[in-house]
Amino acid sequence: MNYRMNRVLPEDRAAIIMPVDHGLIFNRIEGLETPSAPFAAWQDKGVTGFMLTPGQARQTEKFFARHPHLTRVLTIDTYYEFSSLDGDGSHDLITTVEEAVRMGVDAVKMLFPWNMSNPERVALCKRAGQVISACDRWDIPLVLEPVLIGAPRTDNVIEEEEKIARIAYDLGAHIIKIAFPGEERTRRLVDELQVPLVIAGGPLSGNPADTVDAVAQTIRAGARGVIVGRNIWQREPEAAQGTLRQIHELTLGKSFSN
Repeated sequence: MNYRMNRVLPEDRAAIIMPVDHGLIFNRIEGLETPSAPFAAWQDKGVTGFMLTPGQARQTEKFFARHPHLTRVLTIDTYYEFSSLDGDGSHDLITTVEEAVRMGVDAVKMLFPWNMSNPERVALCKRAGQVISACDRWDIPLVLEPVLIGAPRTDNVIEEEEKIARIAYDLGAHIIKIAFPGEERTRRLVDELQVPLVIAGGPLSGNPADTVDAVAQTIRAGARGVIVGRNIWQREPEAAQGTLRQIHELTLGKSFSN
């Protein structure tokens, strides 16, 4: 577990994990038309690893064998759909922790979508608890993502996701991934939960300076890294590379303890 945690979240810098697993929910998405393309395109631009699907992991085994410094976080679930606040079994696993370990990845990632019915929330907590138990058994970290999927980023939604992060902690998540709630709330989550926190970049929005500023606040607040994808690879190439270069500079020179 310590070995894998240190690969995913290095102690000498903040992590930059690029998510490219969007096809599980979005199908064919702009900027990710060829699912295996992002790895070679971005591997030497400052990222520490990628968040990917089982299909991508299988197709890129040789690439990652040649680039062992890059970590892999395997998405093990999916969720449908975005328009309903009362889901009925819309979240489930697509693979197992044991299979993830067999594939040699460094961590697994699971959504914790709270905008569903109370019975499904109970089922979700049970599912997450079973995954966490399996992760402890196999010594592989779980990145758990508290989220209200599809909800607008209002103050109420941000406050609610902060509360859901506490549930993720109580279930035993090894790493918590949450949409950026602002610098003050990020610092409070880091201080109170004392579990590694990584901040999600979310959908493409604003200009590159906005993305870089959000990352700067994230790092100042003590988060262990960022998981940013669409706010990089959905921009024009020059803007995308410039944005990642600035984010990379922000993540260097930090010291953490796992």
